Amino acid sequence: MFKSGFIAILGRPNVGKSTFFNAVIGDKISIVADKPQTTRNRISGILNFPEAQLIFLDTPGMHNPKTPLNRAMVKAARDTIGDADLILMMVEADKPVGAQDLFLIEALAGVQAPVFLAINKTDRAEKSLLLPLMDQCRRLYDFAGIFPVSARTGNGLEALIHGIKEALPDGPRLFPDDIATEATERFIAGEFIREQILRLTSQEIPYASAVEIDLFKEDESKNLIRISATILVEKESQKAIMIGKKGALLKKIGTRARLAMENLFGAKVFLELFVRVKKDWTTSDKMLRELGLMK
Repeated sequence: MFKSGFIAILGRPNVGKSTFFNAVIGDKISIVADKPQTTRNRISGILNFPEAQLIFLDTPGMHNPKTPLNRAMVKAARDTIGDADLILMMVEADKPVGAQDLFLIEALAGVQAPVFLAINKTDRAEKSLLLPLMDQCRRLYDFAGIFPVSARTGNGLEALIHGIKEALPDGPRLFPDDIATEATERFIAGEFIREQILRLTSQEIPYASAVEIDLFKEDESKNLIRISATILVEKESQKAIMIGKKGALLKKIGTRARLAMENLFGAKVFLELFVRVKKDWTTSDKMLRELGLMK
């Protein structure tokens, strides 16, 4: 019988969910940065086998939210729990179980779908720490399976994927086998720009920034995509930082984002970036809805 289903990847911020997601799918779809709360939206990635179709859902990090933006992100993760046929909770091998992990375990109370635990970053942890961590996790929740993995090196991923396939219900192929994600190229373009903002700026700038795609136009005859995007910030001072001296930082963000897009889209990209101040957008329900961050 053919098996198919949705697998929700859940974990505290910066646990490595997006790195795992990209490693499993085999392509860069979800952005990665060494900052918490990089992922803001739920993103799907589709992994096909002759006998199964696995639809992974990368989600924002679970944490105790303090702002409207963070509450919207946690809601996106919580909503995914109800849509999943299997839940993959992720913790870090080199860190003890903390308050944010316990916050997620509380959210899993009463869940009917099987819950697997992936202990990520085993390449960075002392092996002597692994068994005590596994025992601690077993006492906290009745996991259907526990899998030590390293998303960075690929160690343990094959065993985890096999376990997921075995645990999924019988079902039809839900998507054509040539589709890697439900996310649109327009959405991915915005995420690639935001990734470079996360990588190249610091302090409050990454969390006060959002990206709107104003134009996404494909010219198939020239294998060219024209993209115009606006980076939103909350203050004039943030705008000045984002642009940089003589436009240097904005140019660097644009160049790196463009190269990432060309690599994924397989086409030449012409990218224009602008910066606009939208005061207090992170606390505006209206703006969060317009940006697709709140339903």
